Amino acid sequence: MSVETRVITESEYPDWLRALCTGFLRPPVVSEEEAASRRAHVELTRVRGAFDDGRCVATYRSFAQQLTAVGGAALPANAVSNVTVSPTHRRRGLLSCLITADLAEAKERGDVVSTLIAAEYPIYGRYGYGPAAWITEWAIDVPRTGLDRRWSGPADGGRIDLADATDVRKLGPELHARLAARQPGVVSRDERWWQLNTGQAQLAAQPWTEPFYAVYRSASGEVEGLLAYQSDDNWGDAKQPLNTASVREMLALTPAAERALWHYVCSVDWITTVKSGYRAPDDLLPLLLPDPRAARILTQADFLWVRILDVVRALEARTYATSATLILDVHDGLGLAGGRFRLDVSPEGAVCTPSAESPDLALDVRELGALYLGDESAVRLAALGLVDERTPGAAGVADAVFRTPRRPWCPDVF
Repeated sequence: MSVETRVITESEYPDWLRALCTGFLRPPVVSEEEAASRRAHVELTRVRGAFDDGRCVATYRSFAQQLTAVGGAALPANAVSNVTVSPTHRRRGLLSCLITADLAEAKERGDVVSTLIAAEYPIYGRYGYGPAAWITEWAIDVPRTGLDRRWSGPADGGRIDLADATDVRKLGPELHARLAARQPGVVSRDERWWQLNTGQAQLAAQPWTEPFYAVYRSASGEVEGLLAYQSDDNWGDAKQPLNTASVREMLALTPAAERALWHYVCSVDWITTVKSGYRAPDDLLPLLLPDPRAARILTQADFLWVRILDVVRALEARTYATSATLILDVHDGLGLAGGRFRLDVSPEGAVCTPSAESPDLALDVRELGALYLGDESAVRLAALGLVDERTPGAAGVADAVFRTPRRPWCPDVF
């Protein structure tokens, strides 16, 4: 029988989950309880699979999300996750069938962008996604930092308090919403996210370890930062502590909160190494240490990928720091967002309209996605042959238009 790709039925969901486990190299066993727990929080009309003789051999799911654009606007996004193809059915175009159908529906639904976290770099560019936000993870050699180990709290009048999961579920959503209103690249979190990430709800495939929680309050008592971390228990032969604290979450609305929370976790007794978790590549962390070389890079990689579905709405939604006009010729191999557009921007706003004028820049929708949150350079893309500069100097103008003083950051895997 030929392989069929389509939205799955209720009865096929357990088989879909087993195929998902197979693709992610997890044991392909899913209990009835776990299947029921997961099913309760999935919109089945957006769960797709490929079936060969009744067996699920590829998985795909999308869900509603909001993405923070430059300037704080929340864009309706089609978030893509759970993408696998079983090793017996690779290179047959199954992902192409699944993703093109989903993106067409997202376009029809009115989503402005689609987002995903790419497990492998080469896959998604051919569907119009570009790497829009990167991450860096550091390992901090605490004794080498030069921080005062006798530190007992912030000197700015703020304070750090330990908290529990119940506190986090009360304080966290508002803190995250305030961050999302200012940080490009942040994606929305629903109640289920807070349940799963505070242990209130648990999945068999993701064993839960309760972390330590710390909250930073400003001198006025306002919550401005949240830290979640866990520690191992490792001692050397001479009874010297060699423990590592791994940061699972660190949200900070102010530099004061960020400095205080990093200093706090680096001052915990017996901790000799702190792993930062995934941060923005221009995070304050290394340079706020007296010796920045105490922070060694563990990971530096692409993270959030963005696919533009509506060029006009996307470009008009974000803000710009300069005044300029660009004619963009956007190619889209899937026929969803291509065309020629005139973009007029100023600090007061932007207008994007279809245009018949000669283009200043010609680029694939993939590169537009990479530029969108302000992280990538059009000049660099032109040097790589990925942007065609039709008007001399236009790539430099595009950099002045799109790039931002601080890099975008997505705190969440999804």
